[in-house]
Amino acid sequence: MELLKGLLQIKKLIALLLTIIFAILSLRGFISSSEFLTIFSMVIAFYFGQSSARQTIKENKIDLE
Repeated sequence: MELLKGLLQIKKLIALLLTIIFAILSLRGFISSSEFLTIFSMVIAFYFGQSSARQTIKENKIDLE
């Protein structure tokens, strides 16, 4: 149940949907593989950047206590 809750977070859902949509577009030839890689890299970098920033903030709050 916790896994389902984690997957339903809006940022994760958007990243997953974008990945699926752009993979389909790339496989059908509507966009090139280099365009897919660029878009996919930006989405993943943003997602993991946000996640690591939140983790750093949580760690800093724990250190201050």
